[in-house]
Amino acid sequence: MGLTKQYLRYVASAVFGVIGSQKANIAYVTLRGGERGRYVAVAACEHVFIWDVRKGEKVLILQGQKHEVTFLCPSPDGIHIAVGYEDGAVRIFSLLNGESNVSFNGHKSAVTVIHYDGLGARLVTGSKDTDVIVWDIINECGLYRLRGHKDVITQALFLKDKNLLVTSSKDSFVKWWDLDTQHCFKTMVGHRSEVWGMVLLNQQNRLLTGSADSELRAWDINYLQEEKAEGEPKVKKGKTLLDDDDDEDNEEGVDESLEERILSCKKAGSILREARDRVVSLTADAKARVIACHGNDSVLELFTVLSVEEVQKKMTKKLKKAKKKAAKAQEDAGEGAAEPVVERTLKDEIIRLTNLKASAKIRWVDCLSCAGGELKVALLLQNNTVETYSLRTSDKTPTANKTARLTLGGHRTDVRTLAFSSDNLAILSASGDTVKVWNRSTLQVIRTMSCEYALCSLFVPGDRQIILGTKSGKLQIFELASGSLLETVDAHDGALWSLCLAPDQRGIVTGSADKTVKFWEFELIKDQGTGQKRLTVKHTRTLQLEEDVLCVKFSPDHRLLAVSLLDCTVKIFYTDTLKFFLSLYGHKLPVLCLDISHDNTLIATGSADRNVKIWGLDFGDCHRSMFAHDDSVMFLQFVPKTHLFFTAGKDKKIKQWDADKFEHIQTLEGHHREVWCLTISPSGDHIVSSSHDKSLRLWERTREPIILEEEREMEREAEFEESMAKGDVPVVPGETQGEAAPAGKKTVETVKAAERIMEALELYKEEIRKMEEHKYACEHAGKELPPPKPNPILVAFGNVSPSRYVLDVIRKVRSSELEVSLLVLPFPYVPELLKLFNSYIQQGREVELVCRCLFFLLKIHFGQISSNQMLLSVIDELRVNTLSKVREIRDVMGFNSAALQFLQREIESKEDVMFFAEATGRLVEKKRKRRKRERAILTIA
Repeated sequence: MGLTKQYLRYVASAVFGVIGSQKANIAYVTLRGGERGRYVAVAACEHVFIWDVRKGEKVLILQGQKHEVTFLCPSPDGIHIAVGYEDGAVRIFSLLNGESNVSFNGHKSAVTVIHYDGLGARLVTGSKDTDVIVWDIINECGLYRLRGHKDVITQALFLKDKNLLVTSSKDSFVKWWDLDTQHCFKTMVGHRSEVWGMVLLNQQNRLLTGSADSELRAWDINYLQEEKAEGEPKVKKGKTLLDDDDDEDNEEGVDESLEERILSCKKAGSILREARDRVVSLTADAKARVIACHGNDSVLELFTVLSVEEVQKKMTKKLKKAKKKAAKAQEDAGEGAAEPVVERTLKDEIIRLTNLKASAKIRWVDCLSCAGGELKVALLLQNNTVETYSLRTSDKTPTANKTARLTLGGHRTDVRTLAFSSDNLAILSASGDTVKVWNRSTLQVIRTMSCEYALCSLFVPGDRQIILGTKSGKLQIFELASGSLLETVDAHDGALWSLCLAPDQRGIVTGSADKTVKFWEFELIKDQGTGQKRLTVKHTRTLQLEEDVLCVKFSPDHRLLAVSLLDCTVKIFYTDTLKFFLSLYGHKLPVLCLDISHDNTLIATGSADRNVKIWGLDFGDCHRSMFAHDDSVMFLQFVPKTHLFFTAGKDKKIKQWDADKFEHIQTLEGHHREVWCLTISPSGDHIVSSSHDKSLRLWERTREPIILEEEREMEREAEFEESMAKGDVPVVPGETQGEAAPAGKKTVETVKAAERIMEALELYKEEIRKMEEHKYACEHAGKELPPPKPNPILVAFGNVSPSRYVLDVIRKVRSSELEVSLLVLPFPYVPELLKLFNSYIQQGREVELVCRCLFFLLKIHFGQISSNQMLLSVIDELRVNTLSKVREIRDVMGFNSAALQFLQREIESKEDVMFFAEATGRLVEKKRKRRKRERAILTIA
């Protein structure tokens, strides 16, 4: 039997080069011992970075898995942060240690909004799947799913002190939900287009909504239940929907009497924004005193909400002015005038504070009010930058001062070229305006230099200089030690697409859109200014071609030059004479990348037609054509000293191939947008790739071998998981689909949890059967026989009883997945489980957990359980035991609660005494100082 070829696995090592992903918002967070407004949280692809804006450093990374972060929301106490992902998952991280212990799965697509309630005990999430889900954080479970919107949810807000929720969506509706009854009692249809943002103001008596036009609409909210309780007469509204310029009809199916009972809402006016496009994001600070909004440009508009006292003062001034004007008019006319009336408008309550101009287009904004009337504003810009500003809201004309700008850790535009230094230690990345050199081990930027739009690059032998080929056809040479541009050479008349170092390391070859390939030699010349020798390139030969040149590559033995052209062919020439040798044709679209193996035998080509072809370099015959990516193949490179090569595609994937066996070895997934290029280190141990998601990723070769069959199996499992995630939410039998539904989602984890419960119940049944057989055998034999050997699983868990093992399995199921796991459980297992629940409650084991499972099973299998005569006695016994045990627990909790309240009162009274003693002490000290001062004055006199 021949030896099988061994491949080593490449794994993701680090993500760098990204400061903040535009997919998710920016949020101010507080870290232990840190001041307010110093730290911001931003998404970085699948991770969350916490930046110290003062130092410009990353202080904490909240590790994600593989899906992109789409929303962030810090908890009211500032200790946790809820993170929503592209696949619909929500994870809650601790900001103290960066760990995540709670996760929720309920949405089928990306989470678009997350908000905590005032106490931080509940969480509401909205998604692209149009559902809104309310989660219980303390019990780590989903409460309910609210259906009703027909498009992406854009905002969801809890109302303080009232069990109400308000949601907005791209379907142009704002919906009010009563969380006690879990249904929508009011739908506002006052918008003609998508509602993009929403904030609650004036102690939640006003709602401000941002739409696809230049108006911010304000709505007055009146909570009618309170008015009724206070004995005020209930006024019947003529129109239940919000008044707009045109008359709107009431939406069908809205219960008018219910609307009247809970709240009424009417339009209070609108604020005009200066921007004419849609609201991209609308937010307010924690006290709802400052509103910030922006469109698709670089201007942030800030408004301030005046307090009741400030508005009253303003109205008094207005009235005085009106009275003066009326008195003057009366004098002129010589007759009595009526008492002037001043109307209070929205402009008197919400006034424009200032406009803030950022350095690029704004994507997200967050505000933070600090002591002394200082407002801090954090902006996440569309060019991978974070900027922070501060201004004083108390000033008459507030001006915003830029306090920080995070740019060093990444490029402003996409990185289109990468290169490794010959010692594997430095990485070069170049974009539309800058070129950066990174330390591979620390991933810190060593040098940042301004350049033109770079398309290709390389390190000059010796690693002291770098050369870039630009979109304008120039060659730029940089000195790394000083970070200076040595020379710019006008090399071509069109975009310089490709650059290749000669195998003898004495020169380079360039290929351009001006249909030429040029050969250059390195030279050292004396610099006119400094008198020092510096590197330059000297043009030696030109090869004229019929079509644009897309890629050029020397064979490692320097004998041949391969050139890919816009006509979908690859032409191969002899390097010394430039005579034509071979033409490789077969691709249907242009060849964007190619590489030649180290032993000069194979050439691999990647094309926009999504195929990779492997050719023999001796006769130009195509060995194999392989469908490689779901989109254009952007980059291809052989691993040094092997016939393995990597390809990067616009389908977000990087793939490894074997050019001898024509096999796909491994797929590296991680990028969330098109992958533009990659580079392999000279040792072959590291790969760096760049993408449209602004991130650079480092991949590392491990010592772990890849078994291809296992790899294919893992791919199939991933496909199964994905298809399951897209499946429908389980429906409770006997219930019609309404506005409220279960919050959970059937996932691979819930199916596995249900299987574990089934296995535990089977083991329990088997052990009970063995015990009964043993008992029968003992009775039959008339003597005590040795007990049967327990199951090895029970022994492994410390010789636990079978019933205890079932309880342990249920307890290990994640709280957020428990209900869906029980829903997946087939009914034949339920009777046995109910009998076990009875014994657990009698023994007082995990009563809360058992009650939760019991009530859920009774709810979903009510018909089958109540019709089963055998189960009636079990249910009756359960009823008696459950009531007594729950009463016991309630009494204990009530006693503990009363004791804690007593202790709290004791501590508070002691603190008051201490405070009073401290105050008298201060008074005595003040008197003593005053006497001393008086004595000193008398002495001087």
